Amino acid sequence: MSQQVTKNKYQPNVSAFLALCGRNYALILKWLPEDGEINEPWTVKDQFGLLDITIIENTKYTQLIEIKRHFPLGDFLATPKACVRVYHDAQLAEVLTSQQIYRLKAVYDYPNVHMHQTDEKYQVNAFLEELLKIGCRPQHLCST
Repeated sequence: MSQQVTKNKYQPNVSAFLALCGRNYALILKWLPEDGEINEPWTVKDQFGLLDITIIENTKYTQLIEIKRHFPLGDFLATPKACVRVYHDAQLAEVLTSQQIYRLKAVYDYPNVHMHQTDEKYQVNAFLEELLKIGCRPQHLCST
């Protein structure tokens, strides 16, 4: 007698995702300048490394910023980067694109061709939180 095992479909936890985006917003605000210019990159330096930041778009309530993690041996490692939409009215920061993923879906079927996790969007935003902890206590900001 064979038994079929049914796997429950993944349901995203919206509250956890919004809490994560709220934490990312709070971390970004610690070093995001109020008078930042579009396409003028700057660097956030901390004891744990460097983040290269560029404001791509600036509107009344939102900003689109690109965050890259600087590696001294960049020839051997792919530079982690993410395009992040910062919602000042909602006080949230959400990753829109990351690495070669140009549009993140809320939920992916698993398995899939690109080997994304079912909760890939949450995972990428959690990675952003770890990346932003580099700039949590910046020693100094400098234009590049």
